[in-house]
Amino acid sequence: MKKKILIAPLNWGLGHATRCIPIIKALEENGFEPIIASDGVALALLKKEFPNLLSIELPAYNIQYSEKGKNFKWKLALQMPKMMLAIKKEKSKINKIIENYEIDGVISDNRLGVYSSKVPSVFITHQLNVLSGNTSWLTTKLHSRYISKFDACWVPDVSSVENLSGKLGHPEKMMNTIRYIGPLSRIEKKSLPIKYDIMVLLSGPEPQRTLLEKKLIKELENSSKEILFVKGIVESQQQIEKVNSTTYYNFMNSEELSTAFNESEFVVCRSGYTTVMDLAKLEKKAFFIPTPGQYEQEYLSKKFKSEIVAPSCKQEKFKASKLEKIHFYKGFKDFSVDPNWNELFRLFQSK
Repeated sequence: MKKKILIAPLNWGLGHATRCIPIIKALEENGFEPIIASDGVALALLKKEFPNLLSIELPAYNIQYSEKGKNFKWKLALQMPKMMLAIKKEKSKINKIIENYEIDGVISDNRLGVYSSKVPSVFITHQLNVLSGNTSWLTTKLHSRYISKFDACWVPDVSSVENLSGKLGHPEKMMNTIRYIGPLSRIEKKSLPIKYDIMVLLSGPEPQRTLLEKKLIKELENSSKEILFVKGIVESQQQIEKVNSTTYYNFMNSEELSTAFNESEFVVCRSGYTTVMDLAKLEKKAFFIPTPGQYEQEYLSKKFKSEIVAPSCKQEKFKASKLEKIHFYKGFKDFSVDPNWNELFRLFQSK
């Protein structure tokens, strides 16, 4: 009998779901039976990637996001009671899932209620320091309290001084359950001829995803460059549209996205950590437009700008002419190390 491992990414854009793809594949390759649990677009994406795997819908956090970046933190804070209730419902459902499906282990990517004292439980995060402006000390402390409920915490980064997540994933005080497993990416590096001058890759929560989509379409509509524009909208059917020199996709699966990344000269995207890991895997150049009000993305864009890796600007200040700055930056280097899955999965063999 194969051991059943529940893997549950947070539904916050597509990043948490996409970085679980290599973990799900590794579980299958190492003789486990993965069971997917999430909600919304994260669940929809993983069901498309793994149609033969059992998938279960979890209670949605239903967080609503501000159109103005400066209001992001406070709008999030006002919804904390609703979020705490959702986590409580999530915890209750997880207990039932573990019992009903005879689950042998749990892997949660930032879902705070997905753990159990009955089976080994792993938490995945790159944010051991949770930035929130002048309340960073509080959000970090609260996050650490949740992480302590898990048997292990996997950080998708390297432990060395030169790394991808910076102070997000490298706190001064370390819990003894933390393991740096190396960056996770579903993208494979291929030697392909360049087909697109610019690849636009959108993701993240609404309404900011749509606001950036409209902004970029307007700014790039008169460009003579060959552009691939992936909107990051997971729908039942893939839609492709060619307008002048721009090819629009509503979404791409992992294989298509991997090819598109390799065929593109550089990428215009959010500075989400999952995208950062993909860019590093391919040693690509990028231009970042952080999601307004998301401290994590703002920190990462500033970090890579100061390291002369990738230029960036605020969403409202973006102009197509700013893309010329990319040529003066060195781009990403590959930090990839193959995770020792055999050793990491040993936790699930112990009980």
